[in-house]
Amino acid sequence: MKANLPRPRSTRLHRALLLGLLPAIALTVAAQTPLPWTSDAPAAADVTTPAPIVPVVPSDRPVPLPAEVKRLPLAEGFDVRLFEAMAQDLVANQRVPGLAMAIVHDGRILSARGYGITDVSDAEPVDAHTVFRLASLSKSFAGTVTGMLVAEGALRWDSRVADFMPSLQFADPGAAQRLTVADVLSHRVGLRHHTYDRDIESNAEYHSLVQRFAAAPMACDPGECYGYQNVAFSLVGDVVFAASGQFYSESVTRRIFKPLGMNDASLGLDGITASPRWARPHVRAGGGWKSLMPKPTYYRLAPAAGVNASASDMAQWLLAQGGHRPDVLPAPLLATLQAPIVGTPGEIRGSSWRRERLNSAGYGLGWRVYDYAGHRLVFHGGAVQGYRGLMAMLPERDLGVVVLWNSNSSLPSGLLPTILDRAIGLPAQQWLDVDIDMETLYASDRAETPASGGPQSDKAEAGPR
Repeated sequence: MKANLPRPRSTRLHRALLLGLLPAIALTVAAQTPLPWTSDAPAAADVTTPAPIVPVVPSDRPVPLPAEVKRLPLAEGFDVRLFEAMAQDLVANQRVPGLAMAIVHDGRILSARGYGITDVSDAEPVDAHTVFRLASLSKSFAGTVTGMLVAEGALRWDSRVADFMPSLQFADPGAAQRLTVADVLSHRVGLRHHTYDRDIESNAEYHSLVQRFAAAPMACDPGECYGYQNVAFSLVGDVVFAASGQFYSESVTRRIFKPLGMNDASLGLDGITASPRWARPHVRAGGGWKSLMPKPTYYRLAPAAGVNASASDMAQWLLAQGGHRPDVLPAPLLATLQAPIVGTPGEIRGSSWRRERLNSAGYGLGWRVYDYAGHRLVFHGGAVQGYRGLMAMLPERDLGVVVLWNSNSSLPSGLLPTILDRAIGLPAQQWLDVDIDMETLYASDRAETPASGGPQSDKAEAGPR
């Protein structure tokens, strides 16, 4: 228990400095003080002791706004046709049932398409408007809608959650009264990783688990260590309701989906099943795939995992997060959301591309932020039964990518680093098991294909069916 352990001096410094910085952010959402992070911090996997975070310190170098990021062109020969061919190969012979992918660059949609089928039992083709469950990609929407309320003055990043939820209690006396909105969105609640996720999977209700926080073991004081959450992260939905007077789903729909033209997007189980075309989740069965009805469990945590969207929707989301819809998401807000607050070095381990490409990792306000082979990468992944997804942005290249698929397979995961490597100009590496000779394609495309995607861009932007 945290009560038996001394509080690290560095975390006291972090807390004081962060609270000193956040009021200015809350008032103006203007150019931000950077929130540095390194790969030297201990991994957060050991949740039995407080995991130190990198202190926030003042700096003369503000976090660049999206409009101020120095833009570099995509590497020579970048061609979306190559990635579309890879996606098509992934669904061949039902290696995965269905997949959707969107690629945006320089304010344009280079590709937004579907591949494969929605359901092995009742096959319909996946297209740009087929809806997938986003799982934890939903967290970026939670951070953003909260930030919009901060920009309006309805709350502050350093607002106390207990001011909106007076009955909230944690095991450590006074901890709930110290928890801030920014702590929730950056997974610094103080609880151990994935607190009560197993209960959610066993059909427990969200509000009953919130009441049980009073008995949940804590790893540290709020704001002092990183511990990834779904139930506790969803406290921000209650804050949004209290601050705006609208249910969380209404706020996201009114403030994000409608203004951005995310016409296929929705929240919750009812939202996806009411969609004209949606991808059913699939699990392995007898050497093939079996389709299921989506589980309602994590839909009960709308901020953490409640959003449904299509490739067409996600293309608009990436454009907006890349700074191309300042009428809805102003650049200072994006700079705040996408600035890392806490180090998450455990993210460097895992899949081969993470081990080889990531130099450091952190978490901001609903977004992960990586050093990808020396380049800043804004990222989030998601997985829930029968659905997986990845989305990423390379700000310096003004590139955004999202890949969604309707199965538990990890096979499509290699598509993302393949695209990122090509955009940066790194040597080709076989991250993806596809029947395509990448070296040959790279060489043949280089002489004839514009980096922007050429004529394919116009075709994709129209929304291929």
